[in-house]
Amino acid sequence: MAEKSHNSGRKSQMNVDIELVRELAELLSDTGLSEIEVEDGDRKLRVARQMQAASYAAPPPQAAPAAAPAAGDAPQPATDSGPDMTNAVPSPMVGTVYLAPEPGAADFISVGASVKEGQTLLIVEAMKVMNPITAPRSGTVKAILVDNAQPVEFDQPLVIID
Repeated sequence: MAEKSHNSGRKSQMNVDIELVRELAELLSDTGLSEIEVEDGDRKLRVARQMQAASYAAPPPQAAPAAAPAAGDAPQPATDSGPDMTNAVPSPMVGTVYLAPEPGAADFISVGASVKEGQTLLIVEAMKVMNPITAPRSGTVKAILVDNAQPVEFDQPLVIID
């Protein structure tokens, strides 16, 4: 009997609107957001999900027209025309990219820097939620393909890690 009163006391402390949690979780899935938070007076509810770093390669870039070679020059291989996009980290959502955690702070990464798997590379803001984009693998940053505060599209290459 004491066990029942303990459980009932616990239940009265935790008064969560399950339907609201389900609606918020569905909203996360529909929008591709990683978390959402709502407040009602002194009550605050935060629903979050683990965002998986994209583990697929970005599609190969469109072939750019090659510059006419100078007389006597051999044609250069296509790999010299730009960065290798097979190691690009794509944006998992539409939003605005930020290279630093806050205005005036140092960027998360720079070209030539070594990164570890799971390290934050940049942030994509979507619907006022800051979503950290993490390194899918360890390596060296070969290129940063976006500028700070630039709008980005779903699957747009952001960073190249070799």
